[in-house]
Amino acid sequence: MKIKKNIPFFCALFSLFLITGCQKKQVNQKPNVLLICVDDLRPELKSFGADYIHSPNIDALAAVGVAFQNHYVNAPSCGPSRYTLLTGHYGPAGNNALFLRAKKMNEGAEEIDKSMPEWFKSNGYTTVSVGKVSHHPGGRGGKNWNDSTKIEMPNAWDKHLMPVAEWEHPRGMMHGLAHGEIREKAGNMDVFQSVEGDDYTYPDGAIADEALKQLRELTSTNEKPFFLAVGIIKPHLPFGAPKSYYDNYEGVALPEISHPERPHGKTTWHGSGEFKKYNSWGKNPNKDAAFADDVRRHYAACVSYADAQVGKVLAELIRTGADKNTIVMLWGDHGWHLGEHAIWGKHSLFEESLHAPLIIHYPGMKNKGANTNAIVETVDIFPTLCDLAGIETPNYAKGESVKEILVDPDMIGHTAVAYTSKASTIRTSTHRMTLHKDGFVELYDHTSAEKETKNIADENPELVEELKKKLNNKMY
Repeated sequence: MKIKKNIPFFCALFSLFLITGCQKKQVNQKPNVLLICVDDLRPELKSFGADYIHSPNIDALAAVGVAFQNHYVNAPSCGPSRYTLLTGHYGPAGNNALFLRAKKMNEGAEEIDKSMPEWFKSNGYTTVSVGKVSHHPGGRGGKNWNDSTKIEMPNAWDKHLMPVAEWEHPRGMMHGLAHGEIREKAGNMDVFQSVEGDDYTYPDGAIADEALKQLRELTSTNEKPFFLAVGIIKPHLPFGAPKSYYDNYEGVALPEISHPERPHGKTTWHGSGEFKKYNSWGKNPNKDAAFADDVRRHYAACVSYADAQVGKVLAELIRTGADKNTIVMLWGDHGWHLGEHAIWGKHSLFEESLHAPLIIHYPGMKNKGANTNAIVETVDIFPTLCDLAGIETPNYAKGESVKEILVDPDMIGHTAVAYTSKASTIRTSTHRMTLHKDGFVELYDHTSAEKETKNIADENPELVEELKKKLNNKMY
């Protein structure tokens, strides 16, 4: 049976409890927090306008929450993006950003601001992470990412868990394919795959199971509110998901790739190095349309597989009755190019690398099912969760609470910034400006048909200077 014929986990249970009214009441004075992080998830979801995508569970969350159609991350890579999410700071541009912070903490040379989970812990919460929440799934370093002496986020979690199942260790889970296949050399691992089997054929099935176990434990006593973060790995490379999810896209026409040509002139374009590490059978998706189509379908299958794991977690939240007093946030850690600008991957400062989904639901909210076009950024999440939970927001959190936007989705929002080691960018409601370390500027008009294919910096020196000041003021 194809997955698309099944009733979504979350939708089915949500309807059941509305009918029966048999949910347990939660007695915590403070609301719980359920933060769901999905890796490499561009806004390729039906609730974000992608009609060909099968994402019923995330769409069901959007139907009872607010979907931020213009949420931008602060870095186009897993580690620095999660650093911003979890600390409320703009930070280093490398994937080791949180480990650098941990090193400073362990050396004791300076006082380090509390991370978001540590802040919630200090405000009476039990904090638990499952899966890929910080850069390393399970939050540890070492050769196989399981060294308990090398903690990525000291003092943050009461429990930081990473089931490994048949993949042996967290490193094996991170890039695992079916039936325990571990990436030792990327060139020997296929860039995509879909095999017959259930959700446990690939790593996220085990992550979802552990999340359900933790939800049951956290809701069994109601003694303290909980902050539970669940990190789903897919659709991260390699694109592997059970064949039933790939079958959702059999015969489905995919839209054309927008602006698929490599840009002219100096930009943050790159050669898709992460993608090219894997075995792609000598094929180039920029030159082989059939191969590009298959890559996109396998990415879509991974999105649907991730959506199913999200559905299990949301359904369990409802089954326990904790949904009555839980803030739920779904966040994508960055976008992903599927051929736009001839890139297959993230790491650029183009729109496709930085645009990611964000959905928020909280108890008693009025605007269920609303979309907002307000520009917000990942650094806003820390103060937003504090605001919604009714706890003090630390003065070092750099972002702005978006609670007012949740109340009035027609609000404008603000600018969003992002950075790599070589450049930084600012996005307004009409333009994107990217400033390279050597002073070179890209400026794109998002109100034009060309969008990010025509650099208009030389024609608009006054706007460039204005945006440079805004970028500098915001980041520094």
